[in-house]
Amino acid sequence: MKDFSGKIAVVTGGGAGMGREMTKQLAEAGCSVAICDISEEDMAGTVSAAEALAPQGVRITAFRADVGKEDQVQAFADHVRTAHETDHIHLLINNAGIGGGGSFVSDPRESWERTFNVCWYGVYYNARAFMPMLIAADEGHIVNVSSVNGFWASLGPETPHTAYSAAKFAVKGFTEALITDLRINAPHVTASVVMPGHIGTQIALNTLREFGDNSAIGGGNEEYEAAKARGEMFRDNAITSAPDAAKVILDGVRAGQWRILIGPDAAALDEAVRATPEAAYEGDFGMDVFASLREAVRPA
Repeated sequence: MKDFSGKIAVVTGGGAGMGREMTKQLAEAGCSVAICDISEEDMAGTVSAAEALAPQGVRITAFRADVGKEDQVQAFADHVRTAHETDHIHLLINNAGIGGGGSFVSDPRESWERTFNVCWYGVYYNARAFMPMLIAADEGHIVNVSSVNGFWASLGPETPHTAYSAAKFAVKGFTEALITDLRINAPHVTASVVMPGHIGTQIALNTLREFGDNSAIGGGNEEYEAAKARGEMFRDNAITSAPDAAKVILDGVRAGQWRILIGPDAAALDEAVRATPEAAYEGDFGMDVFASLREAVRPA
């Protein structure tokens, strides 16, 4: 898919972060976009920003949907058919995600399954709902956003990270398996898996919004404020910005890449895990990789 002009794209989690930036860049390239998110306020900001960049004739629509619930995903697909007056789409970007459910042992089952459902079933349900519309197009492409936690299931030795990592491993495996499936059964449709490192998005803040009552984070207002501060730091001190990440993804689609790593941290961690997989969960493995990366990019 060398050119997005005149195409129709679907972006989940389009209210903020990479979803918003991909919507803006697609619109500017002449692509109509249908986004979904759980925040109508966030989506309104995306629609306004995208419409300001879009040439005449490009349509940007928004639909409130929880991607972890199949009936809402199906309703989103119906919205796309009606609002864009189409029986097909060209690009599906499964971007929506949250964190949470870090410990399988000690965290509430409900929070664990909520994170897993958004990050895995959100991809699965949308792939099911929109695959017929991708196949109906003359060319189609599905982009599934995994993570570095789709090949390294850790945030370091002191932090359990099971629900998100399990979901992102599933996304990676599903997308890689789709390559052969599509080649055999729908050769005009292709797939890419995206594995971002630390990107400047609101995922930590959105996770806090999802689970942010005091009981969910295990403490009082002080702990909530500390979690909020960490979320803002994650957003504001990233190695790669959301606009840059969006560009890498869309350039990867244009280049026909099935495996898209985003950020020098993702590349360094991927190389380290492949080189010494049995050491990946010992000591400060990931922290050492990131420290080496910071040393390498430090100005002379």
